[in-house]
Amino acid sequence: MKNFPRQKLVIGLAVAALSWAASAREFFVYVGTYTGALSQGIYVSRLDSATGKLSPPELAAATPSPCYLAVSADEKFLYADNGVDNFNGQKASAVSAFAIDQASGRLTLLNQKSSGGQGACYVDTDPGAKVLLAANYGDGSVKSFLLNKDGSIGADGSYIKHLGSGVNPNRQATAHAHYLHTDPSGRFALACDLGTDKVVVYAINRADGTLAEHSFATVPAGSGARHLAFSPDGKFAHVVNEMGCTVTTFAWDAEAGKLTPVETVSALPPGEELQPGYTGAEILGSGNFVYVTLRGHDSITVLTADPQSGRMTFLQNVPCGGKVPRGLGIDPTGRWLIAGNQKADNAVEFAIDPATGKISPTGQELKIGSPVDVKFVESK
Repeated sequence: MKNFPRQKLVIGLAVAALSWAASAREFFVYVGTYTGALSQGIYVSRLDSATGKLSPPELAAATPSPCYLAVSADEKFLYADNGVDNFNGQKASAVSAFAIDQASGRLTLLNQKSSGGQGACYVDTDPGAKVLLAANYGDGSVKSFLLNKDGSIGADGSYIKHLGSGVNPNRQATAHAHYLHTDPSGRFALACDLGTDKVVVYAINRADGTLAEHSFATVPAGSGARHLAFSPDGKFAHVVNEMGCTVTTFAWDAEAGKLTPVETVSALPPGEELQPGYTGAEILGSGNFVYVTLRGHDSITVLTADPQSGRMTFLQNVPCGGKVPRGLGIDPTGRWLIAGNQKADNAVEFAIDPATGKISPTGQELKIGSPVDVKFVESK
């Protein structure tokens, strides 16, 4: 009996050590870029999720302007859009498929295909990794492909060119598809179109990879729908509007595949007016918190979303640590946020307070030329 307290202490320390080990997961941090003098393609760093420590970035794959990335659900493959002007002699952009080396994080090119249009700006896969989706800003089109079992890009699905315009003749003379992403069920793909102020819902046929227009909703005229983030339960979709620096919330009916407007709020700090050069860029959710990057304002806004109504409340606005913030990434533990600052050639890390959702800079950054998108993959 005299040894019982000591044994209890040893057991307690062992349990604590196991708990720490379980939480100390390591992730590859992939950063997509616009290639140029300081960037050659997709870069990778390692994140220690227990401490937030980042390793110096290394080139994972040399490929032209892989600005947005997507990772398959099994984390074996990574996909990129290549925002190039010409591909294989055609006036079009490209999409690329890579195999992920689970030990080193390096990427091996599987194949590339034309994105079907100009100015590729977004890429995604369905949850079953059967369909690849791409959005082309330049000609306002969306494109789908079947995916092969080996992760490579397979047969063409649909090519759909959006039609229409908006009220701003400088930015909305034609359609500009900016985003194409599945809903949580993978049955539908939602496309944000900056040029027409629409969010178009497509039904996905996973047997042949084709898309069929199913419904649509609109954001306020002239605000420019750009990207979208779903609430944790999938009942709400929050759309960041580029030109308005606003967020429009929709209720999402997953069975009917229909969006119903709830409200539109400013992503700028309370009382601050929209200024020339201010544009919304990325939106991501983590729990009931939503994070928005603001270019020109060069900041990140944190909003909290009511889980019952979807309505949003301003929580915080902090400097992004650079210029022209684009994509965001939040690691799977929900503790670390990394923002790519395109014009500062850095990706800056922030710690997330899990209780309040607020963020604070950690002092760590990745020096990478023209970073845009950030994705995480757990290292094995």
